[in-house]
Amino acid sequence: MDTGGNSLPSGTDGVKRKVCYFYDPEVGNYYYGQGHPMKPHRIRMTHALLAHYGLLQNMQVLKPFPARERDLCRFHADDYVSFLRSITPETQQDQLRQLKRFNVGEDCPVFDGLFSFCQTYAGGSVGGAVKLNHGLCDIAINWAGGLHHAKKCEASGFCYVNDIVLAILELLKQHERVLYVDIDIHHGDGVEEAFYTTDRVMTVSFHKFGDYFPGTGDIRDIGYSKGKFYSLNVPLDDGIDDESYHYLFKPIIGKVMEVFRPGAVVLQCGADSLSGDRLGCFNLSIKGHAECVKFMRSFNVPLLLLGGGGYTIRNVARCWCYETGVALGVEVDDKMPQHEYYEYFGPDYTLHVAPSNMENKNSRQLLEEIRNKLLEYLSKLQHAPSVQFQERPPDTELPEADEDQEDGDERWDPDSDMDVDDERVKREAVEPEQKDREGLKGMAEQARGFDMIADDSISTKVLDMSSMPIDEPSIKVEQENMSKASDHMYPHS
Repeated sequence: MDTGGNSLPSGTDGVKRKVCYFYDPEVGNYYYGQGHPMKPHRIRMTHALLAHYGLLQNMQVLKPFPARERDLCRFHADDYVSFLRSITPETQQDQLRQLKRFNVGEDCPVFDGLFSFCQTYAGGSVGGAVKLNHGLCDIAINWAGGLHHAKKCEASGFCYVNDIVLAILELLKQHERVLYVDIDIHHGDGVEEAFYTTDRVMTVSFHKFGDYFPGTGDIRDIGYSKGKFYSLNVPLDDGIDDESYHYLFKPIIGKVMEVFRPGAVVLQCGADSLSGDRLGCFNLSIKGHAECVKFMRSFNVPLLLLGGGGYTIRNVARCWCYETGVALGVEVDDKMPQHEYYEYFGPDYTLHVAPSNMENKNSRQLLEEIRNKLLEYLSKLQHAPSVQFQERPPDTELPEADEDQEDGDERWDPDSDMDVDDERVKREAVEPEQKDREGLKGMAEQARGFDMIADDSISTKVLDMSSMPIDEPSIKVEQENMSKASDHMYPHS
């Protein structure tokens, strides 16, 4: 398989990447309710394919550590997170006013284990960012993540907690600039809104535009203040195919990589842009969708791959299995191996599905106008924007490995290793780090958090990161003997 690009430090042949993959065996048990198109079961189906194709043995498989309430509050409002923690199907009738306030109830229903679900998928995304920050992998994958519509104070579009924003905040502790690319059919509005006024995060969203949820993502929406030209929107029409998509994707992203020079990339791989999606209206093949992953991988920049939308679940599993292979540099066979969900993939039992013959409403003239306009915006950017030097909070620390552990390669941070065959979970017990306690205290006093802008003319909920430092989010081992350390690690602004 032609992978392109030069090898990363961890790869000797230009093909291999060190990949860590986050998966919680419980994630497929969460259920939005009868008739709801969002089905977490698709994550379990994807995992089964990965196991039977033999891909898991090529990756570090990790069970995500659940994000804690305070971790989620690094972006979300305290009262919103508290509501998510407390609401249950049994109590929701007593909290109708709160349900309306936080946009929970219809598209975003209350279901059993809702908060645990949020903790799990957010934990995988932030955990992946931590791994990348520490150089422990080249690519991190969390197919349960990518819920890009959630806002600071409300749920939206089947999304409750914005794991993407939380992961980007983690990456910003190590990298001056982070690029977010969204290939879901829906506009990545929650992520764009969060970083609309900063030049440290660039967001690029390719999406269906015009009388389609969430209704945002006009080509004229380009960011504000310091963030002007750091939000790019690629509005597309029904039926776009592989060739048309890459006519835009490759030159635009190529130019973004050249001028923005991100230290890390987050790619949201929503599979509702595939042909035949239950809610979508694009006509991409799995290989065409995966070409975006392959292209991002070729730049050899730390890469976080996340899930997102996708409502024809057999095709979602096909897509994310194939894209895991692309991340690993492995071409997987089209003939599907026998596995526990084999009957979902009949009558062909193949990995790839042919696109339909639907009309492509994206004319070459329209595509050219979009491409030229976006390249014009990019020409207005200064190369690699400067970032003011300042003291920053400490990185999320990885616990010291147990000296008795035999395999050094198996020493990974608070996130536990998962033995895939029997789903046994090994957890390393660690003592909290004592070093730099005074320095931590000083930074805690210094940290101011984010300046929240409440300007109705732009957005009511955006992050201004011109005055970093960034608070310490993230995932730490939750043990009794670490509770004191946590008070130092998570200063209150």
